[in-house]
Amino acid sequence: MTLDDDPLGPLDPQFADAFVRDMRRPPCQLYLISPLEVGGDFPDRLARALDAGPVAAFQFRVKDMDQHAAAKLAEPLQRICADREVAFIVNDSISLAKRLGADGVHLGQEDGDAREARDVLGPSVQIGVTCHDSRHLAMEAGEAGADYVAFGAFYPTTTKETKHRAEPVVLSWWSTLFELPCVAIGGITPANAAPLVKAGADFLAASGAVWNGDEAAAVKAFAEVLKV
Repeated sequence: MTLDDDPLGPLDPQFADAFVRDMRRPPCQLYLISPLEVGGDFPDRLARALDAGPVAAFQFRVKDMDQHAAAKLAEPLQRICADREVAFIVNDSISLAKRLGADGVHLGQEDGDAREARDVLGPSVQIGVTCHDSRHLAMEAGEAGADYVAFGAFYPTTTKETKHRAEPVVLSWWSTLFELPCVAIGGITPANAAPLVKAGADFLAASGAVWNGDEAAAVKAFAEVLKV
């Protein structure tokens, strides 16, 4: 689906040039997503990244792993986040989020409903939903009780296969009309992040841009962009 294919119809042209951040919203923050390999020295790398600059949340994302093994890998990372007051979010799995007592869960379109997650995890857990480039899915997620919606991918990425490309205008549209925070995701680096901040993203999700190099330097570079 593209923006032009959205069931709600094409975006109003007035938003095409609306890439001006509403300064009434809180400043944009960094949201780190783990690489798929989180064993070995990754706990040390995570601590180094979180100590390098302000990070709002860390998403634990592993694939093709039983829950016991995933929980064992997650526990030291969760402690590192807790010590630094960084929200620990579990990707995809409501049951793993419950097992770990995580701060939140992030759901793809195939991973369950926000209402189900709320019933299982309770009122205080943060629930995020992937909405690709669709305003319709984002509004449905909000109505279902999500705490944030994620749009993307905005740029090419090798972190995961992407079938949807979003444009910054969707961030402008969302932040103009809704208080619910929005996350920009997909191929975001310090070099290309500024237009997304300007368009209205409340959070920038980053993975490869941080973990494929010097994580501390990358977080510091993002922090400079987020000051804009």
